[in-house]
Amino acid sequence: MASREFKQLLSVMKEDLVLPGDSLEAARDKLNAVHGHPIGPDTRVSWTELGGVRCAWVDTAETAGSDRVLFLCHGGAFIAAGGDGYLFYAEMLAKPCDARVLLVDYRLAPAHRFPAALDDCAAAYAGLLAAGQQPDHVAFIGDSCGGGLAIAALLRGKEQGVAMPACAIALGGWFDLEATGEAAMHPKGRDPFASREFVRARGRDYVGPAGDPRDPLASAIHADLTGLPPLYLQVGDVDLTRDDAVRLADRARPRGVDVTVDIHPEMIHGFQGLASAGLPEAVRALEQVGRFIRDRMP
Repeated sequence: MASREFKQLLSVMKEDLVLPGDSLEAARDKLNAVHGHPIGPDTRVSWTELGGVRCAWVDTAETAGSDRVLFLCHGGAFIAAGGDGYLFYAEMLAKPCDARVLLVDYRLAPAHRFPAALDDCAAAYAGLLAAGQQPDHVAFIGDSCGGGLAIAALLRGKEQGVAMPACAIALGGWFDLEATGEAAMHPKGRDPFASREFVRARGRDYVGPAGDPRDPLASAIHADLTGLPPLYLQVGDVDLTRDDAVRLADRARPRGVDVTVDIHPEMIHGFQGLASAGLPEAVRALEQVGRFIRDRMP
């Protein structure tokens, strides 16, 4: 059963965050407003360039000496938040995962359409390896659209013969920009953070009017996932991406990929981000992510 804190939080969340009829500007403004939280005074942010892409190293007092690296492809529906708006999320991930976080400030749609964001994530990872980072001490991670980008960056790396990281994690990943899964078509409950129409609209912003939302590098449920590292797909039961995680796993396992699907009862899209507000379910979820990472990067 969901915690009292979650029920209270859900009861006061506005209904208008992801209205499909919003203009691009309105959608971006709303998403920016729910990101960009302040970070702690002891968290160190160091901006750099890797592979020609602006990135931020985010270190907390507890993780500055860690040899694990979380390679973060952030969310924001392809259109919002940016690297500066996601520093709090990197900080939030660092401690439970006992890792330094490298946050990729990829280009945003629609000014930069597919595959610009993917190109940036792939280039940043190649730059990280070129700088001497060992791939077996790297974990890819992404939330929402960033979960889809993380998988796409693995696929691009596979195409280019780049060494795979130790593992990859998607938190409510967008793997189907057409939102055709059962959870999207027939939602289990109220979700103020996502809707089928919103995902489809933002997917169109990303791929463009003439683009193909079924491109395997835009919607990973259409991809050949052979050769990918172990995957951990964490999602809420009410989240419209729930079945996309299941479908991706069903596609990956016959191709020899080790996949864990972790569905959290009653949780909504992006609930993990509420760990910054102390939500018990979100805190536990990130602790589980940390255990998965430490099991693969002792």
